Amino acid sequence: MKNFDFSTYLSPLTWRYGSDEMRKIFSEKHKYELWRKIWVALAEAQHQAGLVSKEELEDLKKNEKNIDIDKIFELERDTKHDVVAAIKEFAEIAKVGGGKIHLGATSMDIVDNADMIRIYEVLEIVEKKVIVILNLLADKIEEYADFPCLGYTHLQPAEPTTVGYRLAFYAQDLLTAYESIQFVKKTIKGKGMKGAVGTAASYQELLKNKTMTVDQLETKVMKNLGINAALITGQVYPRLYDFIVLNCLVMVTSALAKFAGDLRILQSPLYGEWSEPFGKKQVGSSAMPFKKNPISSENICSLARFVATLPPVASENASFSYFERTLDDSANKRIVIAEAFLTTDQILMTAEKIISGLVINKERISFNLRQYASFAASESIILETVRNGADRQEMHEALRINSMIAWTDIQNGKKNPMMQLLLDDKLVSKYLNKDKLEKLMEVENHIGNAPERARKLAKLIRVIPA
Repeated sequence: MKNFDFSTYLSPLTWRYGSDEMRKIFSEKHKYELWRKIWVALAEAQHQAGLVSKEELEDLKKNEKNIDIDKIFELERDTKHDVVAAIKEFAEIAKVGGGKIHLGATSMDIVDNADMIRIYEVLEIVEKKVIVILNLLADKIEEYADFPCLGYTHLQPAEPTTVGYRLAFYAQDLLTAYESIQFVKKTIKGKGMKGAVGTAASYQELLKNKTMTVDQLETKVMKNLGINAALITGQVYPRLYDFIVLNCLVMVTSALAKFAGDLRILQSPLYGEWSEPFGKKQVGSSAMPFKKNPISSENICSLARFVATLPPVASENASFSYFERTLDDSANKRIVIAEAFLTTDQILMTAEKIISGLVINKERISFNLRQYASFAASESIILETVRNGADRQEMHEALRINSMIAWTDIQNGKKNPMMQLLLDDKLVSKYLNKDKLEKLMEVENHIGNAPERARKLAKLIRVIPA
């Protein structure tokens, strides 16, 4: 099943979390493929400038895919430089064009542009999965836009809302995260071909007496690679780009962790309103066979906390890479970018499964609403009595006293007596007759314009290009 064994340390992101699709992008093989692609793109532009012959270029193209990674690692043990090792390995294979590989370039002309290509590739995966989840949420929002449920503030019964409107909370957060992805895609750029300190002096020297300018050379290379170049760089692209990329992922994962956290509460038996899908052969506990633990939601919350720890690393990389370049970022950047994306990928996959199979227990939702409905009507009762001449503060106190009595009865396992308590209250009955009070107690009607706004959000999601 996997091309590794379990006899040494493996990151959970190597096999347990994340998709093979994303792991492939962060693989060493794909990295070296991109390096080769950049070297060939540079040679192609330099051929057009008259610096690389047709035969040399054709030799490099012919051998572009012929990579011996073991040989690169062997050479790196001696050179202590991964890019130099990869150049030597390529040059040994491409005997005609090998002498022109990396002409005028510095290592980060290759590494940074390859890294940015990979970021764009994995951002596309994240974006597509976010869109899928947004549309799943839109389906649920439209289905349950009008279905009333009890709202909870401070984890206590509050006024009613609708299931669709609550789902719209999470969808709106994720929509904001989607919009942040669009910002990131427009903002981040590769280093381009600018040499050792970003001045492109080496390329300018090569292009003396040539018809091609430095800017034209860079444009040709970057067009071939499919990314844009930053206007100003040192030896590397601005490390602030990595920071905004990771913050974007935190927005995605935080939105889904909010959903997962609420679902964990709603799945608890004392609420019993929603639950994640539970397989027929799934085991909830090794000791307690009756358990139906929300393990997928817990997984999302756990992994999201990890992603949230990573942006400070990128922030420090941006701040502490002194002058044109130091290696303060180099080692941790190999870890944090890949792990942030792979962890986000796992969260997205898990969230898609949960939302696709989300169980909405209508009967329990309605039961909970009925059980605490009279409390939820308190504000409407206050407003109506004040309209009829009551003192707002006096009425609030009357409702508070009756609510505490009713709450005690509920805690003792009795039926909610709030309606009868209010009917017997002389102050309340002075301003409201029985029919009016019963009408106000029908809290299912007190959901405001929640259904309409929930549907509006669903419509905003529907216009996102798939």
